[in-house]
Amino acid sequence: MKFAAALISAVTLAAPYAYAADDSAAAIAMVDKGVAYMQKNGKDALIKEVNAKNPEFVTATTYLTVRAPDGTQLAHPTNPKLVGKNAVPLPDADGKLFRKEIIDRAQKEGKGWVDYRYNNPQTGVIEKKSTYFLKNGDVILEAGIYKGK
Repeated sequence: MKFAAALISAVTLAAPYAYAADDSAAAIAMVDKGVAYMQKNGKDALIKEVNAKNPEFVTATTYLTVRAPDGTQLAHPTNPKLVGKNAVPLPDADGKLFRKEIIDRAQKEGKGWVDYRYNNPQTGVIEKKSTYFLKNGDVILEAGIYKGK
């Protein structure tokens, strides 16, 4: 029993930093969950839930964000300072305009992945990150995964 309790504690404590080598399925599932919620409850309800940090849209490995096609951040559960702002002109650590790429490709392709390097707020380190995006109606839903250094 003590071993099981210790193991559960170790896993629970490690969970915020538990990024597998490839959690792409988790990012896709998160976006799909957002689309399903939006179809059932509407765009405004989804935005409200994401901004309220509903645990349905925030996990140990990814979270959902919602962006307008002009780049305005409509919902962001981990950085509320971004909501209402357009950060498209701000590059990643290497100068890549990844938000612009997400928006452009969402308009042309509807969905896909964009890779860039970004500060991981859980580790405080610039890491490789991949964001899955999907255009649905007049919004772009996104979920990213960190892939380490």
